[in-house]
Amino acid sequence: MEQTTSIKISQLAEEDRPREKLLLRGKSSLTDAELIAILIGSGTPSISAVDLSRHILASVNHDLAALARMSIQDLKKFKGIGEAKAISIVSALELGRRRKELEPRKRFKISSSKDVYELMKPELYDELVEHFYLLLLTRRNEVIKKERISQGGTSGTVVDAKVVFKSALDHHAQSIILVHNHPSGSLSPSEQDRRLTKRLSEIGKAMDLPVLDHVIFTDTGYFSFADEGIL
Repeated sequence: MEQTTSIKISQLAEEDRPREKLLLRGKSSLTDAELIAILIGSGTPSISAVDLSRHILASVNHDLAALARMSIQDLKKFKGIGEAKAISIVSALELGRRRKELEPRKRFKISSSKDVYELMKPELYDELVEHFYLLLLTRRNEVIKKERISQGGTSGTVVDAKVVFKSALDHHAQSIILVHNHPSGSLSPSEQDRRLTKRLSEIGKAMDLPVLDHVIFTDTGYFSFADEGIL
């Protein structure tokens, strides 16, 4: 194996080096060997980390499940793989196994304003001051996250549009729903509520990130801008 001809990673074009390739093109662009090469970091004077990784994969017919069954001692039989590198490979594959075992969580899907009201009860029921929340949604109107944007007094809270849309973009939301509570129990939107809804809705349209509804929550019921046709 010492006589194997191998191009060092440092001699490759920058975009073909595993780490740089991941940064430039994304993780899905990397081969299995390139991903393992990132884990082990370096090869030997006669073989690059990528070629060493290819050699390891070839020994198990490129079967990642078989690779995952290899012990630290099995991996250390390869020239250039010491204990630390073997531990890195075993740990990464164990994480993958654990992830696979986890049942994907079913996301709550919003089909109506009543769904919004029921979803927000744990956060807003019996609250004595105003809270402003975002529901960040997928293209199928599934809830990615409930995020509190601000908290105020008994009669109002300040909402920064930059914070609203930054949160939506950070979580790759396809649409949003605005929710805030009225501790007074009033179901009527204030003039400030109307202006804020209109402003955020206009920004959302310009960003192709629509505001689907603004729901005002009280302990006894709710008001939906979408239901009332004033969004």
